[in-house]
Amino acid sequence: MKQMLSILGSTGSIGTQTLDVARRLGMRVCALAANRNVEMLENQIREWKPQLVAVFDLDAAKRLRLAVADTPVRIVQGMEGLCEAASIAAANVICNSVVGMVGLRPTLAAIAAKKDVALANKETLVAGGALVMQAAREAGVRILPVDSEHSAIFQCLQGCPEKRRWGVLS
Repeated sequence: MKQMLSILGSTGSIGTQTLDVARRLGMRVCALAANRNVEMLENQIREWKPQLVAVFDLDAAKRLRLAVADTPVRIVQGMEGLCEAASIAAANVICNSVVGMVGLRPTLAAIAAKKDVALANKETLVAGGALVMQAAREAGVRILPVDSEHSAIFQCLQGCPEKRRWGVLS
């Protein structure tokens, strides 16, 4: 089964790199989300033809609607739009690379929708790590580290037996 992605933060560095990987692997994208980079989002819409695009900035969402009026894409806005992109039914994996604590609610929305989350948003784990990890366990979904710091910590924890983590012996 081919992966179907929803990419939150699609115009940023990690989002554009995720699209590069998706392009090389022949993956599909059903949703995109960004803060306000209308020009880049328009280009991404025309290439990827997603069902849904969320724009956090309300004025930018209005501009994007006009720019892509000739396409069937649905444009949503604000936090509600971001959460909708995070929980879209067509996606198998949500890549969350939005900046700041804004990423917490969409991450929880993705988990509630039983989506695996490729997480590059550090603040989500700093602000709500226990909540996110508990929700993921209960939903039976994976939190996959895609940022360098996350990945390094994840790799270290995988190589260390439970009894020796954090320098504590039991």
